Amino acid sequence: MALSNDKLRVVFLDRGTLGPSVKLPGLTQPHELVSYDATPASAVAARIAEADIVITNKVPVRAESLATATKLRLIAVAATGTDIVDLPVCAARDIAVTNIRGYAVNTVPEHTFALLLALRRSLLPYHNSVAAGRWQEAGQFCYFDYPIRDLAGSTLGIIGGGALGGTVAKLGEAFGMNIIYAGRKGEPEAKPGYTPFADFLAQADVITLHCPLTPLTRNLLGAAEFARMARKPLLINTGRGGLVDEAALAVALRNGQIAGAGFDVTSPEPPHPDNALLGLMELPNFILTPHVAWASEEAMQALADQLIGNIEAFLAGTPRNLVA
Repeated sequence: MALSNDKLRVVFLDRGTLGPSVKLPGLTQPHELVSYDATPASAVAARIAEADIVITNKVPVRAESLATATKLRLIAVAATGTDIVDLPVCAARDIAVTNIRGYAVNTVPEHTFALLLALRRSLLPYHNSVAAGRWQEAGQFCYFDYPIRDLAGSTLGIIGGGALGGTVAKLGEAFGMNIIYAGRKGEPEAKPGYTPFADFLAQADVITLHCPLTPLTRNLLGAAEFARMARKPLLINTGRGGLVDEAALAVALRNGQIAGAGFDVTSPEPPHPDNALLGLMELPNFILTPHVAWASEEAMQALADQLIGNIEAFLAGTPRNLVA
């Protein structure tokens, strides 16, 4: 729905979630842009009360905040996931919601393989041991304190057959890996091109997650699934923290049920001090990064460009990337 030619009030609730190098293109229609680095839940309602358009990356916009936002016509989510927005309320109020798509098709797979290679070749423990003087102590040209494995010939198991999973598969093929995709959990048969979930868990040397977080995928991997991982795989999660039972992961890693884990996500974010993953930081086969797989400068700029493009399309009466 196109808006009037009056000056628009556009409110960006968490501009600080995009890096400082990212340039936000200007809108062609007269507008006032009010940007906040961050917005606490208690301030959302007041900040969007007079907005025509709201931009949010991670700040939730729920029914109680929407109740007084009588002018609001568009929520432009600066991310792919839209679980932060009360979509049924927006649909009932004729508030459009758009999201970002396809911008992370290089950055997330590259981060996935950065984690995978670092773990497979024990890069961090070797680096740390050199810094601690172990090389001099060894007294020879190398030492073998940590395992090193090739990727070639191993099986890369991918959960999620979308664009990200597909790019990860191409990178895996370039390394000479065998690729399998997981079928749906709980279904004994899988559609063509997919491996039944139980067989998938047993066959993979590496498992990487690229599926959305939904009620069906929450805690997709837990104690029962780790027990089925016959090949003691590496587990890579650049998707959502809630896809994995974090307490069960900690037990599986310490018990040697998996060879290692590289995570870019936790539940919630930032993690609480007692989060099980934070208790693994001293292990040589665990890496945790702060949800930055998506955040290459190229990807963030592409996101910003698409974000403003979504708003421009809505203003022109030709909305795109609508989720509500």
